[in-house]
Amino acid sequence: MSRGKSREFLCDVVSESVQIRLRRWGGFGRPPGYFVQCNQTDCQYVDENKPPCPLHIGMFAEEIREAEAERARRADGA
Repeated sequence: MSRGKSREFLCDVVSESVQIRLRRWGGFGRPPGYFVQCNQTDCQYVDENKPPCPLHIGMFAEEIREAEAERARRADGA
């Protein structure tokens, strides 16, 4: 699955190209789900995916569908 594979994205907030990737979170008090992680740790919106940050999970819709289908296949086979 390509969930961990990064891709380049031109971010308007930091006015430069950044590397983004789909991440899954859950546990530690957070509900399970996905977010888009950016390599710009100095950005005040890092890991937020809230406006004005342009990152959103819809950018990885196909990867999420594939991950959910794989998870369902594993659950059916378990």
